[in-house]
Amino acid sequence: MASNHGLKEEEADNPSSPTNVYKDPDDGRQRFLLELEFVQCLANPTYIHYLAQNRYLEDEAFIGYLKYLQYWQRPEYIKFIMYPHCLFFLELLQNSNFRNAMAHPGNKELAHRQQFYFWKNYRNNRLKHILPRPLPEPAALPPPVTAPPQAAVPAPTSAPNMAASPAAPALSPIQYGIPPGPGLPKNDMKGAGIDRRKRKHERSMT
Repeated sequence: MASNHGLKEEEADNPSSPTNVYKDPDDGRQRFLLELEFVQCLANPTYIHYLAQNRYLEDEAFIGYLKYLQYWQRPEYIKFIMYPHCLFFLELLQNSNFRNAMAHPGNKELAHRQQFYFWKNYRNNRLKHILPRPLPEPAALPPPVTAPPQAAVPAPTSAPNMAASPAAPALSPIQYGIPPGPGLPKNDMKGAGIDRRKRKHERSMT
């Protein structure tokens, strides 16, 4: 009994003894839920911005805690994650440049905007690689152009004999109201001179 009592006193003096390991009263269930909740909060760029502005991301103990939380990337734990973006940001938080950049409001808005575009287009982009692409349809050919039907021309029974046909007779001047003979009357110059002399002699007598 004395030896057992002395062993207990030695364990109390040495807390790092293997037999003095801390055990959760509920077998770690409460810690599991708290760490799961905190990890999934990292999916929100606004929350990361809050941590950076309050200098949590400059604390070495907090940076060590972020490294410890990387166990959520293992298959036996990742199945409990509902917001997978938290693991992406958890990986980025291991980089000091990203931790410092997230303290700026513009970088917070940029991360939030890129996250929104991912949610908006991921499904359609994913389906393009999963669903089989249909074969391109052949281009429709235009309908053939048909000429309108033409009336049948009857073939001549015999070729016209131009040499055998008589020449057309010349038109008669009677058809145009012109008397036969010369077309214009002749002027009798001699008779016209006699008539002028007679009229002049009659005027002198009066």
